[in-house]
Amino acid sequence: MQLIPVIDIYNGVAVHAKLGQRAQYQPINSKLCASCKVSEVIEAFLTIAAFQKIYIADLNALTAQGNNAELIQTLVLAFPQINFWVDAGYQEYPSALTQLGNYTTVLASEAYPNSKLSVLQNFSKDFVLSLDFSAQDKPLGSLELFQQSKFWPSQIIIMTLARVGSEAGLDVDKLSYYQSLNTKTDFIAAGGIRNIQDLQQLKTMGIQQALCASALHNKILQAADLQNL
Repeated sequence: MQLIPVIDIYNGVAVHAKLGQRAQYQPINSKLCASCKVSEVIEAFLTIAAFQKIYIADLNALTAQGNNAELIQTLVLAFPQINFWVDAGYQEYPSALTQLGNYTTVLASEAYPNSKLSVLQNFSKDFVLSLDFSAQDKPLGSLELFQQSKFWPSQIIIMTLARVGSEAGLDVDKLSYYQSLNTKTDFIAAGGIRNIQDLQQLKTMGIQQALCASALHNKILQAADLQNL
């Protein structure tokens, strides 16, 4: 089981994501880190474990309010030991940053309606797909992405926004459903992780990776927990 810390960036700082209500996100208030400066949040995460991956959501790009591309490039260069998974909203072609070797493109279903699906072929399945479910638990984006595995790369995030930042627990039913559709795909849990017991449950299910933020910032998940995984 591999835990992937999450950082949501808005206007250059790390913010607290909750229930997908992006207009209400505020700078991070963390027991782990006194700063909302993104590089310092990363350093704080690294005091818990030598994380190999960190997920970044560029909320400016996702909400068509500019982007944090310059900051993200700085992070990718400053932490070459970390593979950054970056969701920067709608993209037609891979970022030049992929050439650095520690940048992975995340394409979120919410950014791809039916009219935009054809651009996915430009990525040759070299991306991580995020299947996004709204705060009302409705699929976001083209339904074909949710229903047809021909679009699927080898790794898919099941992003349940209704549980992000809520400590509401795992959406086991949804994860199990997608596992039943395609046993060869590496499905990744996102939203609702509360504690080490949740991670152990995911591991038992065969889920090998999970995105998490709140339980890390609240110091519920600590170094010893992750070593035991």
